[in-house]
Amino acid sequence: MALDTAQKAQIVAKFARREKDTGSAEVQIALLTERITLLTTHLQANPKDFSSRLGLLKLVGQRKRMMKYLKNKDYAVYSKLVSELNLRDK
Repeated sequence: MALDTAQKAQIVAKFARREKDTGSAEVQIALLTERITLLTTHLQANPKDFSSRLGLLKLVGQRKRMMKYLKNKDYAVYSKLVSELNLRDK
């Protein structure tokens, strides 16, 4: 269920602002989105896994807060990220 190192490195390379950037909001949102996708598919196969469901809800809330921060800080980067990750925007 967890992301392996190769997947993380690929996502970081795609969304990093510069070389060795792993902590920017864009990278963190992209990593959270991938984890949310994996947990969603897991929960479709295992509907009674309530602890994973709680973890999923926490990840969604964390991503929502980070996206709100990015939207207020730099709207152009936010809109680009939303289109690349195929996320909904209010």
